[in-house]
Amino acid sequence: MLQLILDRDIRTKNSTIGNLFVGGKFECVTLEDFDRGLKQTMSVDEIAKIKVKTQTAIPTGTYEIIITFSNRFQKDLPELLNVKGFEKIRIHSGNSAADTEGCILVGQNKSTDYIGQSRDAFAVLFTKIKSAISNKEKVFIEIKD
Repeated sequence: MLQLILDRDIRTKNSTIGNLFVGGKFECVTLEDFDRGLKQTMSVDEIAKIKVKTQTAIPTGTYEIIITFSNRFQKDLPELLNVKGFEKIRIHSGNSAADTEGCILVGQNKSTDYIGQSRDAFAVLFTKIKSAISNKEKVFIEIKD
């Protein structure tokens, strides 16, 4: 099993920046939409009352990751399964909340509401996820406050 942990760290009115760990070691920084305090234990109705479409970070909790084809990006990307109140949540490259629509962006450096060197960070992370899945390992991400 490959375990990813996303520790949300810096919150602004526009974005949520965190640190991603793979197998207990720091991997990269992350950027998500504004954290509205959603939790995996909430009902879909509770989430729907709080969520602002394309402007809300997904609920904290643990999710399995698989690799599927993204019609939007026209390539294979990691997808988080069973995210209550959300569909097609992925990990991909991007630099600001405008690029997320609820997804998790990865990068190598950060500033206010921005992460940089995203494609480089994604390439390294995607290789690790692909390798684990091709070796029949399950991949999970735990998102923490």
